[in-house]
Amino acid sequence: MYKYDSYDQAMVDTRVEEFRDQTRRRIEGTLAEENFRPLRLQNGLYLQLHAYMLRVAVPYGTLSSAQMRMLGDIADKYDRGYGHFTTRQNIQYNWIKLDEAPDILADLAKVEMHAIQTSGNCIRNISSDQYAGAAKDELIDPRPYAELLRQWSSFHPEFLHLPRKFKIAVIASKTDRAAMRLHDIGIEIVKNDAGEIGCAFYVGGGMGRTPMIAPLINPFVPLDQLITYSEACLRVYNRYGRRDNKYKARIKILVHEMGKDEYTRQVEEEFAHLLTQGIEPPIAELERIIPYFADPAFDAAASDDLDLSDPDFAVWVKNNTVAHKAKGYVIAVVSLKPVGGIPGDASADQIRLMADLAKDYSFDELRVTHAQNIVFPHVRKSDLYTLWQKLDAADLSTANLDGIGDIIACPGLDYCSLANARSIPVAQKISERFAGKQEELGELKLKISGCINACGHHHAGHIGILGVDRKGVENYQLLLGGSEGADTSLGTITGPGFSEDGIVDAVEKATNVYLANKEGEERFLDTYRRIGMAPFKEAIYG
Repeated sequence: MYKYDSYDQAMVDTRVEEFRDQTRRRIEGTLAEENFRPLRLQNGLYLQLHAYMLRVAVPYGTLSSAQMRMLGDIADKYDRGYGHFTTRQNIQYNWIKLDEAPDILADLAKVEMHAIQTSGNCIRNISSDQYAGAAKDELIDPRPYAELLRQWSSFHPEFLHLPRKFKIAVIASKTDRAAMRLHDIGIEIVKNDAGEIGCAFYVGGGMGRTPMIAPLINPFVPLDQLITYSEACLRVYNRYGRRDNKYKARIKILVHEMGKDEYTRQVEEEFAHLLTQGIEPPIAELERIIPYFADPAFDAAASDDLDLSDPDFAVWVKNNTVAHKAKGYVIAVVSLKPVGGIPGDASADQIRLMADLAKDYSFDELRVTHAQNIVFPHVRKSDLYTLWQKLDAADLSTANLDGIGDIIACPGLDYCSLANARSIPVAQKISERFAGKQEELGELKLKISGCINACGHHHAGHIGILGVDRKGVENYQLLLGGSEGADTSLGTITGPGFSEDGIVDAVEKATNVYLANKEGEERFLDTYRRIGMAPFKEAIYG
């Protein structure tokens, strides 16, 4: 994984001391809140319903065991003993004291971490495939290019005050595990007919109150022009993006209103101009970065044999492990969605345990997924049973990856000042209602948002739930048919909303329709697409 150079470390250390002084002045009263607010947001510090929330950046979701351990220590020292892993592969702390925030940033800096640009109208944390560097189906490891984008976008003077926040994802396989087409810019590393490696650019995706799937604007940009083309996309957005209405300020609105063809024409024009300016980082910088992402020292003699005589272990292996590119290894996924639990939450002790296990069994590396889980990317099959036993003892062995219990959910009205309804109790009730039905229902991705901002990705759920306010009463809309993968689609609202208990019943009715109509190995999404909405509406509303 990437290691800071002297410039990276100096940049982060300097930022900590600047924010320490700003916080001191705010507490003393010499810096007004209206002036302090943009400064704290630039350092990932939000003021939520009950306390400050700090969002920590985890670039492309990759962590070392030392970094993971620090996250656990911060949860104990400065929060209430837990952290919340998010859909941008980050972690949030929900109970932060203002006077301690600079100390947290200083602790993060000790392990090459920060909270810079996790908020505000700037380029946010670059996300990527959580299986990068380990997946059998990837073309190349996309993380060196995600890192190049991180360095380009950090403190970029032209893009520090964009019309709205901006999110970029980079993948390198046909299987999209990062919701790439639901980003402002989605980049897929591809190979053309001549065998050359380049990037397909999708621009103008996003969720929120106006969900859109990003169209393909350029099927092949040479890898050595990645940054230049990204800059061209951002410049056109920065030039024309609306600043008079934040609800229409995202690039998806610009691409839609300008039209894909005209937006593309202007990007290509800007791209041609930028090529003459020579802004692309020197190849030496990429060559410096790539070795940090070299394969670990896999054991070529590692055995593919796996003893599955323990039935509980066998179910976990079936559901929570993924094929690895190296013989004798697997990718192991830790679900942070125990039955009745809060999706994405992990205690300080659990975080530290995962850090220790990564050091012992996964070449000192972990990943955070956009589905709010944790990945051990390189586990020897001969170590897998021992790893599972230790996870099981810490309540981290729930075998529900990509099933109905593997729920994505935002913090909702329990924490967020923007939310209209609570997400957590709904997620807990659904996981309890459907406990034990993972095998019967198979792949079924359920996502919950507490408001239209869609932090829980409800538009992209096979089943999506949106919390709304109905005259002061929490109400929940049900959506069906969304997907964030290579077959990206947006869910459709079934009809009138439900109460908290009513939405759980509605989900059960929808799954019953699926089970009654599925053919062969169809997923819920496949059956829905084949039979349409009508049978589901009839069952749900009668």
